[in-house]
Order: sequence, then C-alpha cells, then structure tokens
Amino acid sequence: MVKDRFHDAVRAGLEKEGWIITADPYEVSVGEVDFEIDLAAEMIAAERAGEKIAVEIESFIRPLAEMIM
Repeated sequence: MVKDRFHDAVRAGLEKEGWIITADPYEVSVGEVDFEIDLAAEMIAAERAGEKIAVEIESFIRPLAEMIM
C-alpha cells in the first residue's frame, strides 16, 4: 500500500487527540473483495469510551487527469 503524503500528519493528529491507532492499514474483506482503509483507531478517553473510527486519507494535489494516466 502506498501511503498518502498526509498519512503521517493525520496519524499524529489523531494520536494527539487521544486516539490509539489499532491498525495501519486496516484490512477489510467484503465477500471476495479485499481492500485497505488507511487507519483504524479507538478512543480511550472516558467520555468517548468505546468509540471507533476508520480513516481513509486522500489528497488531490495533482489534477485528476494526471492521476488517471
């Protein structure tokens, strides 16, 4: 998996806010299709105990036409 250029910054921001990264990347299978979400995290602060998120990080720095070619 190629990490997006902002991957590390997003991860650091999540960790700074109290999220614990539980998977990097988070692998998911739906039927016969496998894919990866950039990060999975879990909040351990009491007021948000048990909350979970999955984060997909994308940047569109280049024009879309360049990305398709």
